[in-house]
Order: sequence, then C-alpha cells, then structure tokens
Amino acid sequence: MPDSPYLKKLALGEPATYKIEVKGSLDGDWSGRLAGMHIEKRHQKDRETVTSLSGRVRDQAELIGVLNNLYELHMPLLSVEIVENK
Repeated sequence: MPDSPYLKKLALGEPATYKIEVKGSLDGDWSGRLAGMHIEKRHQKDRETVTSLSGRVRDQAELIGVLNNLYELHMPLLSVEIVENK
C-alpha cells in the first residue's frame, strides 16, 4: 500500500471523502441509497462500463453501508480510495 497522508490520521468514527469504482452501470437515482454519493459512469476501451462514486461519508460504518448496498446490487468492486479526511 502506498504511503498516504491520510493513513496516520484516519479513525473509524471520523468523516472522510472516498472514491469507489465498481464494474457495471449504476443510475444516478441510487445516490440517495448510497450516502448521497455522486455517481458517474464511463466506458473503458473494452466497452465495459465502470461506475465511479465519490463523496463524503460520516464514518466507516456509513462507508460499509455503501459497500454492502453495492454488494447487494451485484456490482463487482474495483477500488476504494480515500481522497480526503479533514
């Protein structure tokens, strides 16, 4: 795992901004069920669709809720990245 300035400051109960990528297409209407995250789709060169979700969550429990919802929607997880934790 690369060094990140967020690793030393991250705590379970603190808010942070994340970027999550999943394989497949997810409509923006799901934002409310996914902690209000911004949803954006793009097509890769192989014509596969990748959906990016970005936004701030209250804590890691809310992040797990988002990830569980994506799992229930059968969206294969490609990446989860912390973008900011202030």
